[in-house]
Amino acid sequence: MMPPIDTSLIPPEVRNAGLEAEKLYNAALQFEGLLTSQITQQMFDAAKDLGGDENGDPNPYQSMLPSALSDSLTAAGGLGLAPELYRSFGGAYLPAGTASAPAGDEAPA
Repeated sequence: MMPPIDTSLIPPEVRNAGLEAEKLYNAALQFEGLLTSQITQQMFDAAKDLGGDENGDPNPYQSMLPSALSDSLTAAGGLGLAPELYRSFGGAYLPAGTASAPAGDEAPA
């Protein structure tokens, strides 16, 4: 189960556009989170043969790594796909370079 989306990840332009825009952006963030989860799961599945102890038994914590990595990536602002997804879903225009950075963080000039 994915953790709830942190509302500080929603850019001010979207928050100012109203509740429907926030719902649309939230959907974009959730889609990005799902994509991130699938990517990390595939990455760990591909590397599964590299883990295990000296008896060849799999590491019991290895199955938790994909979701932990995905959750951390999402909590840190994601991969930056949400603004593009938001626009493609029909959301109001966001300036190019707008990332899903937490509120208060400023984009580099």
